[in-house]
This record gives sequence, C-alpha cells and structure tokens, in this order.
Amino acid sequence: MNLLKNRFFCNLIYFFTWVIYFLFARFLFLCYYLEKASSLSFLTKLKTFYHGLKLDFSFAAYLSTIPFLLILFSIFVPRKIINAIIKPYTFLLIFIINLLMIIDIVLYKSWGVRIDATLLNYANTPKIMLASVSGTLLFFGILIWIVLSLLICFCFNKALNFSFSKLEKGKLWEIPIFFLLIGFLIIPVRGGFQNIPINQSNVYFSKQMFANHVAVNFIWNFTNTLTHKTGNKNPYKNFNPETAKKIINKTKNLLLSGNDSILKTPNPNIILIIWESLSAKAVGVLGGTPNATENLNRLAKEGILFSNFYGNGDRTDKGLAAILSGYYPQPTRSIIKMPNKTQSLPILTQEMKNLGYTTSFYYGGDSNFGNMITYLRNGNIDRIVDGTEFDKDDWNSKWGAHDHIFLERVMKDLSEPQLKKPFFTTALTLTSHEPYEFPDEYKFGKDTEQNKYLSAQAYTDKAIGKFIEDAKKQSWWNNTLIVIMADHGHPLPKHEGYFNSPKRFQIPMVWLGGALKHKNITVPNFGSQADFAYTLTKLLHGNAKQFTFGNHIFSNNPDKQYVHYVFNKGFGTVDKSGSFVFDYVSKKPVLEIGNYKHLDSLGKAISQEAYQDFLDR
Repeated sequence: MNLLKNRFFCNLIYFFTWVIYFLFARFLFLCYYLEKASSLSFLTKLKTFYHGLKLDFSFAAYLSTIPFLLILFSIFVPRKIINAIIKPYTFLLIFIINLLMIIDIVLYKSWGVRIDATLLNYANTPKIMLASVSGTLLFFGILIWIVLSLLICFCFNKALNFSFSKLEKGKLWEIPIFFLLIGFLIIPVRGGFQNIPINQSNVYFSKQMFANHVAVNFIWNFTNTLTHKTGNKNPYKNFNPETAKKIINKTKNLLLSGNDSILKTPNPNIILIIWESLSAKAVGVLGGTPNATENLNRLAKEGILFSNFYGNGDRTDKGLAAILSGYYPQPTRSIIKMPNKTQSLPILTQEMKNLGYTTSFYYGGDSNFGNMITYLRNGNIDRIVDGTEFDKDDWNSKWGAHDHIFLERVMKDLSEPQLKKPFFTTALTLTSHEPYEFPDEYKFGKDTEQNKYLSAQAYTDKAIGKFIEDAKKQSWWNNTLIVIMADHGHPLPKHEGYFNSPKRFQIPMVWLGGALKHKNITVPNFGSQADFAYTLTKLLHGNAKQFTFGNHIFSNNPDKQYVHYVFNKGFGTVDKSGSFVFDYVSKKPVLEIGNYKHLDSLGKAISQEAYQDFLDR
C-alpha cells in the first residue's frame, strides 16, 4: 500500500509543480506590466490567479499525461530508467515553454492579447520577425530565457528527486488503479464536468480586459489556437446571409451628388505614401502630440485632412490589403500570406493600369516579408523596388533603408525624363517601426519606448516633408495628387481606456498636391483604409464596384458613414453617434459609447460577411 501511495504522491508532485510554475509565470507577467497592474485592485490581482487556475490545471494535466504513464511503468521498471526519461522530457518542455513565455510577455505590449497561433504567420521569416526587437533586448531576452530555464529546471529537479526517492517496483494489481488515475486527467483537461470543454472565456471574470488577459494561461492559449482551426466554418456567423447583407446595405452611404469632384483633372498622377505605424495620437493637427509631425501638420493645411479616419487592422500586411484591395482583414488570419486567395482579390494597381496608368511600388525592406511580393505581383505592377536595390550601409540594423534614403530614391525615379504619365506610385516607409533606429537626432530622446516612437515619427515626418518640397519643384506637380496615410495605428503614444479602443486604430490621412480643387479643408466623415480604393476609382471613373466593402469617403450623407476595424480577438465599429467594441473570447461587448446599439448588429454582420468572403476565395 505504501508503494501505491508513493506512486500517487509522485503524480501529485509532478502535476502541482507545473501548476506552481504557471502561477509564477502569471506573477512575472504582472511584474513586467507593473504600470497596467497598478490599475487593478489587490483583490482583482488575486482573482487573476484564482480564475487562471482553471487553465493552469488544464495545461498541467496535458503535460502530466506522459509522466503519469511512465510512473505507472515504475511498477515493473526500475526508477532510474523512469527518472532518466521523465527528467529530459520535463527539462525540454521547460526550455520551450519558457521561450514562449518570454515571447508572450514582449509581444503583449504591441498585440494586446496573449500569445496565440498568429505568431506562426511570421515563423517562416524569423530574421524579419525579430526585426522589431533591438539587439540589446534580444541579447538580454536570450540570456534571461537560458538563466530562468536553468533555475526552473533546478527547482523541478529538486521536486522530482524528492518525489522519486521512495519509488520502488510494485504489484500488477496497481496497474488498473493508475490507469484510472491517468483517466481522471480528462477532468482538469476539460475544466470540469460541464458539457463544453474549458476555453478562454471561462477565466474572463472582470470588466477590465487586462485582468482577464492576466488570468489566461499563455501556453494553453497558444496550443489551443494552434490545434483548433476553424477550417471552412465561419466562426463569426450571427445571421443568415440575407439578413447580414441587408444590415450592411441599409447602412451604405450615398455618393457625391452631381458632378462635383475634388480634382481639377480626370487623370492626375497619384503618389500614395503609406507611413509605418503613425497613430493619430502622434499627430498634432488631430489633437495628438503637438510637435511630433510638424511637416504633416503644415501640409494638412495645404490640402484635405480627414479627421475621422481609421486603420482596419493592426499590422502592415492587413493594412496593405485594406488600402490596395479595399478588403477587411481577418482577426487571426492574413489573406496576403495565402497566394491561392490573394490571386482573386481586386487590387488598386491593376485598376490603375486599366485606367492607363504606369504603376510602381517602393519598399526599402524585404518584400518577401509576409508574402508581400506575391500579393503585389498579382497587381500587375510595372516596377517594384525593394531593399535589394539599396546599399546595406543605408539600412538600419533590422528592417531596411532609412526613410530619407528611401524617399530620395523614389523622387529620383519620379524625376526621370522618360517617366510615363499618368503614374500611380506607392511608397511604403519603414523606419518608424520598432526598434526605431535612424541616423538623426532623437527629437524626444530615447529614454523610453514612447519617446523613441515619437522621435522616429518626427524623423519620418522630416523625410516626407523634404519629399513634398522636392515634389513641388517637379513639372508634374500641378497635375499630381499625393495621399499620405498610415498603414495601421499603434498602442503608442499611450491612451487611457481599453487597449483596442478606437483611439488605437485612428490614423491620419491627408490629400494634397496641385491636382486638388479644394484645399485647407477638413473632412469629418468617418472613413477607413477599406474605403480608399473605392473612393479613388470612383473619382477617376473606374470600376469602383469591385471593391465591395468600400464606401465613398466624400459622402454627402455623413450620418451613414461608419468604420469597422478588427483585432486579434474582436472588432470595433464606429460612427458619428457612438462606438461599439466586441470581444470574441468573452462573447461580450467591452466598449459601448453613445448611441451604439445599431453598431452591434452592423459590426457582427460585417465580420460575418468579410470572413465568409475570405473562406469563399
């Protein structure tokens, strides 16, 4: 009987050692985000541990299955052999899980959700994936990973030695008892005896989303999203297809009346500058940091400023599809990474070709990142210039050519006498991406991440200001429209309230150039990147209907203007009357402002239709 107790004791020790590890990981997460944690009461912090135990127990049970089986074999196999198998298994898991824990802690700052299978979207380009991380942070991250893993291995080793010390061979009649014990692991795995297995929503207990995120077990979340693919099922289905279409169509806005146009000419040259990571919170003319983008603030008065403009996603790959294809991004998928689907997408460059334009695309980095080049090739672009055409001495350490070098190259090519007109040129900047390295003064210093971010935006603003001044000297200026917009919003500068509130997704868009009929005006209509391709082709009398998700930004019925954006675990829908943000994990709204009730059904209908379109391609 003592031998039976010893084996049972070994199982308990192994299981609860993992539970203690997960409690420790949660404590580390809270410590790293001490500023956010300080907004939680002491009781709420304790509740994150209590409610998080459900997922801690669940994943500890997964990890314990193999050791439990091995301990069962100790009935007739010497403990040295069992020990020699369980320890390497456990230590390997510790190194892997610790690595994911550190990645989770670092990424949460930018993503606002715990680590999930989205990470694997970038696994095929690890070098570029690490480009957001400074060399110093990477070095210390690896050092911390190794040291912490060794310390935890040491603690596990102590626990295993203690529990295995009295483990001896047993009797065959113990086998069915321990098989039954292993079978009982299904209870914590499923989270109890309920019909539906445990999921992330079971640990969501607070109205404060950060508290809910703390409670989530990071490795459980990662493996769960990794193993539970939706396949061809639409997880966002709330209505029958006809009802969803009616909800969306009822909200479609009216177009500009008569023949009014903002353009002087029917076929102007067009330069689209997509500005990396520029949030409206950093733009003075939009009520943000007053002097971070002094040139953009000034240029906004020379053209048209859109004061309620939003990004549809939170990553560059999602922003590109929204801008050039008028396509809503998916919460956890990226259509740009799927060539079998992108080949059926409409793309603005192809439509501009149909309208007689010469097209080009410029990017100072690796165009293979996120499968960008495959997507661009589908657009039948005449000329694609990427980081391979820039001297490595002009690169920062991570992403590619510095923006001032990059934009000088764009201007050089646009100044060629043989340049065919009209032209449509897209330039995607990169220097204002983490880790914010550039060869100029850090206007706001570099003592904090926020100041580095603002300094990088000021640097890119300076480069774009110089580009516009050079453009004004060109013979084509009077017949050119220049559009400046961000590729997505950003958590910085910090904003109060919910991480994925509309403030994070609001971005600047400015139209300027000699081809504009109206200048120094502000358009308050609500619009987003997904509206750009539709609006531009409508103004140029092209085939706007192919951009099915787009609305006309210059609508004469602003009451029906709206914005829809997505993030990893939800969506936000905004119009002039209110805001509604929905969380897919808890299946509850997390932000409701003003007159928002109609935005509930609209947001869910758009999410359903957009994802169904994604599945059908």
